[in-house]
Amino acid sequence: MKILLIQPAKAPLTIGGDDVYLYEPLALEYIASGVVDNHDVKIHDIRLEKNIKKVFDEFKPDVVGITAYTVNVNIVKALFKEIKAWNPEVFTVIGGHHATVAPDDFLDSSIDLSIMGEGVFAFQELMRRLEKKEKFDGMKGIVYKEEDNIIKIPHEPVVDLDALPLPKRDLTKQYRSSYASEWMKPLASMRTSKGCAFRCNFCALWKLTGGRYLTRKPENIVKELLTIKEEFIFFADDESLIDAKRMTELARLIKEAGIKKRYFLYGRSDTVSKHPELIEAWKEVGLERVFVGLEFFSDEDLKYIKKGSTIKHNREAVTILQSLGIEIYASFIVRPDFTKEDFRNFIDYCRSMKLNFATFAVLTPLPGTDLYQEVKEIMITHNYDYFDFLHTLLPTKLSLKEFYEELYNLYKKSVPFSNWISFMRKFPLRDIPAVIRLSNKIFSQIRNAYKDYEGRL
Repeated sequence: MKILLIQPAKAPLTIGGDDVYLYEPLALEYIASGVVDNHDVKIHDIRLEKNIKKVFDEFKPDVVGITAYTVNVNIVKALFKEIKAWNPEVFTVIGGHHATVAPDDFLDSSIDLSIMGEGVFAFQELMRRLEKKEKFDGMKGIVYKEEDNIIKIPHEPVVDLDALPLPKRDLTKQYRSSYASEWMKPLASMRTSKGCAFRCNFCALWKLTGGRYLTRKPENIVKELLTIKEEFIFFADDESLIDAKRMTELARLIKEAGIKKRYFLYGRSDTVSKHPELIEAWKEVGLERVFVGLEFFSDEDLKYIKKGSTIKHNREAVTILQSLGIEIYASFIVRPDFTKEDFRNFIDYCRSMKLNFATFAVLTPLPGTDLYQEVKEIMITHNYDYFDFLHTLLPTKLSLKEFYEELYNLYKKSVPFSNWISFMRKFPLRDIPAVIRLSNKIFSQIRNAYKDYEGRL
């Protein structure tokens, strides 16, 4: 059978996203790895190639699979409708994060089946049954309609990550030079773990594994690293450093193998604070950048989201990373009920840490999270195009125009100019003009985001 796997683009309303960073479609590469030996598989990244109709006509797929986050829902459903119009006989499958936490959103006539949870083996079994024209009875982790009945069979949240085949990166070879995060380009992604031991109320990732933190053996991670050509590596984990003993062992094995890469990974501030020796070991083997969810500037707000860390942890983590010369991808959250004084205090807090880079997401109640259940009745919109972490979904204390003016100022003023210059020096000289133009475009979109609500609420 011919299988076309599609990585969707962002919706036109979305701010940031594909414009700012572009990670390889790792989920699709994993899905492909389970079926490529028995089927003709193609991965198409619409973010980089818009000509999906041309590809569809030339490849003539029997099955089309698409992955989606919440912000992709509307654009993916529209794409499925087009696909069914092109050929009603094509079998259509949706998977990914949103299909796992809110599969009912894909109960659509243009979508034949949804896969929940880890999809490699479920998709593999689906292809076997389609080929043999068998029914889907007893398959785990699927949702579909049978006449007027909705069939939903729960997925297994705990998966042996080492049992999964390696992702088929050769299927994205035509795109690989474009995958990047800021100056880290080309950037390969790989997964070393899944899930999280913590219970933040704005996050659903810990629920997808039944609250377990699942890991791969360090030896298997090293074997995969040896197959990757790119110099820059992003660990696409929900959290990479929680198991300090395991990560220390991985650093040792990487050093022994003589692997020379430059790494970007997620790390909680309390983990960094408690294990500076772990960060030192990773610095030695090439750790260049850490994504740290610092979130807020007050312990009260950190407790509200059940973060499990403190402002003290934040400051200690920043100090440790800066002392080692490791770039901090500082991620913060803005509450919609912030006042002008809150925004001013936020700017002062960020500048006091002398960061080179900071990004600010508006607190977003995603489906599947405890926060969503808490506030869904007061949300000002449920249109998934707004779920980009910059459009507010909750009422703001300031007017929308004032709120976005303050958010714009937060982005512009939170990093001292001299530190911003230091950050820009990491880019190749030829890329700097384009980076500045893109930054100005994003800042303008943020400042004017209030207009996106006019006549639509």
